[in-house]
Amino acid sequence: MSEQVNKQNIIEENRSHDKDTGSSEVQIALLTARIAHLTEHLKTHRKDFHSRRGLLMMAARRRKLLDYLKKNDLNRYQAIIEKLELRR
Repeated sequence: MSEQVNKQNIIEENRSHDKDTGSSEVQIALLTARIAHLTEHLKTHRKDFHSRRGLLMMAARRRKLLDYLKKNDLNRYQAIIEKLELRR
């Protein structure tokens, strides 16, 4: 996990209750922060294909979590999309 992603702040901003560390919203927010950080890294290191593969896997995992949330709780899905300013 990268040092630039401040995990604790992200968890506190997106959790639904005090002990929530692994809900879909928290996981999506953490992945979004890591994806943003890795995207910046890849802008300067264009040939870093190992990191690019990691980025693609993170994006796929986030997509799966978003699909799960959309299927089970549309209101939570729409809220997290709006909060994180994701396209879909």
